[in-house]
Amino acid sequence: MTDTTTPLNADQAEIAKFSALAHKWWDKEGEFKPLHQINPLRLQFVADHAPLTATSAIDVGCGGGILSEALAQSGAQVTGIDLAEKSLKVAKLHLFESGQSVDYRCIAVEALAEEAPESFDVVTCMEMLEHVPSPASIVAACARLAKPGGWVFFSTLNRNPKAYALAVIGAEYLLGLLPRGTHDYTKFIKPSELARMTRTAGLETITVSGMSYNPLSGIAALSDDADVNYLVACRKPL
Repeated sequence: MTDTTTPLNADQAEIAKFSALAHKWWDKEGEFKPLHQINPLRLQFVADHAPLTATSAIDVGCGGGILSEALAQSGAQVTGIDLAEKSLKVAKLHLFESGQSVDYRCIAVEALAEEAPESFDVVTCMEMLEHVPSPASIVAACARLAKPGGWVFFSTLNRNPKAYALAVIGAEYLLGLLPRGTHDYTKFIKPSELARMTRTAGLETITVSGMSYNPLSGIAALSDDADVNYLVACRKPL
């Protein structure tokens, strides 16, 4: 039964926006092309820190399942959660094509953290924090889902003029890599702000890495420059 007394930490306009694009999640030349191109790097970042074979992993804000399937292909037992039901339907359908096994659920991460705390060796939350009203609540719930000694990974966008110029003006308006309105610059998160959230949630930050992405070549790489996109690896103490 859904708890109607707790406000849902979700922006309905954001859910509607991604729901409208749900049928394009697996079109590698469509609106989600950048996600497909950076996904091997995201997977590499996770695998460089945490073993994936025969481990339990959860992909928070999984969308159409791009990262979820990659985690499963790497040997993890994967759960993917999202609040956009249309995206989840596409994710489930794609399993018939890929042959991967992922347990997809339409549930808020806070609700799952109440239901199944300390259940996962690996928790990923990629390109989601900048789309919700309370990112700190998401971070806290991800920390609760991780087993003691488990790993929690985030990726998001920094908030500064360079990030605005590249991620919003460049990607959405000049190059048309993303639909206009994909990002709200005011919701971008500085690494110091995310570090405060993870620390408050009881997580130890192990690595902060920038991610460079060339939309013309489609090449993504880890870097020391966290001015725009960045990834964070955290560990939950034993």
